[in-house]
Amino acid sequence: MAYRRILLPLTGTAAGEAALQTALMMARIWHSHVHCLHVRVDARDVAPLAGEGLSGAMIEEMMAATERESGDRAHRVRALFDRFVASKDVQIATNAATANKANAATLSFESVAGREEDLVAQQSRLYDLAIVPHPEAGEDVSSSDALHAVLFDSGRPVLIAPRLPPETIGTRACCAWNGTAESAAAIAAALPWLHHASAIQILYATGYQRRGPSVDGILSYLRWHGIEAEAKEFQPVSKDIGAGLLSAAKEFRADLLCMGAYSHSRLRQLILGGVTRHVLENADIPVLMCR
Repeated sequence: MAYRRILLPLTGTAAGEAALQTALMMARIWHSHVHCLHVRVDARDVAPLAGEGLSGAMIEEMMAATERESGDRAHRVRALFDRFVASKDVQIATNAATANKANAATLSFESVAGREEDLVAQQSRLYDLAIVPHPEAGEDVSSSDALHAVLFDSGRPVLIAPRLPPETIGTRACCAWNGTAESAAAIAAALPWLHHASAIQILYATGYQRRGPSVDGILSYLRWHGIEAEAKEFQPVSKDIGAGLLSAAKEFRADLLCMGAYSHSRLRQLILGGVTRHVLENADIPVLMCR
């Protein structure tokens, strides 16, 4: 079991560079191929959003400005990718035959025009996993189109890279368990990591548990896969389940956290907060999520 093909929606920001480093670390563990995808804004999508009361000339100018800005951003992203490749001992592969022959970590790059959330969700379905940059400091997590596109519309797991590249990944793994379908999907997606890890904790809490199997059930499931894990009950921090979860992972010295995402509705988490939202905003280790 391995992650052979990884998609990385690349933005060109500092968080994007950290995601590139995280993706390469993962690719070297699994001899994977990382395809970096940059989605440029299609200027034709601007016209329907321009609204009434604008002349044809004004709309054309808006489209031209969008095209220039999109082109500049695409140039910066490509420059980031080229600098990264030049600084690392990594091969470029454009097809499966080349990547398989290399039997090592390989990268590729593509820039396309369109709606990011649509293209990323659709393309993710052809990959084992997507890695997305950590939401920028001060940025509303709910605005991360690529992240939510993968979570809600790809059928694939997503790994959220930390703000800074990790020193290790997947050697000490924590899995959040609350009996939901989302947490079960996350653990199933994490099985290659769990076989790879030297120590595993299943984190659970009374206030986190939903209708579904208890922690003993998931421990038994993992044993059928030849995986031994320790169950650890954690406590909320200042009544916050998400803070308690991250605190328990830190205490375990985890370098990977896997969990289900948005067991409650995304709207509820946006308005009231929630475990998923807290972890997305505050995690400083790679987080594997499934919806």
